[in-house]
Amino acid sequence: MRKPCCDKQDTNKGAWSKQEDLKLIDYIRKHGEGCWRTLPQAAGLLRCGKSCRLRWINYLRPDLKRGNFAEDEEDLIVKLHALLGNRWSLIAGRLPGRTDNEVKNYWNSHLRRKLMSMGIDPNNHRPNNVNLSRLHHQNSQTVCSTATLSAALKNPSNYQQQARSGGNNSCDQKSDGTSCLEDDSCGRLPDLNLDLTITAPL
Repeated sequence: MRKPCCDKQDTNKGAWSKQEDLKLIDYIRKHGEGCWRTLPQAAGLLRCGKSCRLRWINYLRPDLKRGNFAEDEEDLIVKLHALLGNRWSLIAGRLPGRTDNEVKNYWNSHLRRKLMSMGIDPNNHRPNNVNLSRLHHQNSQTVCSTATLSAALKNPSNYQQQARSGGNNSCDQKSDGTSCLEDDSCGRLPDLNLDLTITAPL
């Protein structure tokens, strides 16, 4: 079992003070990061080694990049996530000035939702099957309804006979390999109740 980095009872907790930040910055400038387990005592800090490491990496190191993520950074995060998954430290290592915690938070709050709105599964970066089937259903319904209306306008008397007898209408036609009747995506047009009697001129 791994030993704790420090005695939790003798360490400060909560927000870092300005004096603590200056001690940590001054020590690392002179001696480098070194071993985080021994750094707090050497720097004169009553802090846990892990707390010192996170404070330096996420807030105090001079090469930190502040502000919003650029478009090229977003594209790189998406591509790296497709290859590496949720290995945020490796992803952040390819983004100069960005921390793993910052990249993870940006992914969960922005990029993940952006992919989902585009119909892409953020876990495997593939098109969402649910969205594809819904889109196919809508397309099939549109094509079927258009074909039915076209047939009714071309031959209204024949269409009304089919409607009254319960015969098949133009929804039987295949659309993208799928019948509209198979998925019950459309019904027959209502009886138009048109007067189709032609009166000869007197």
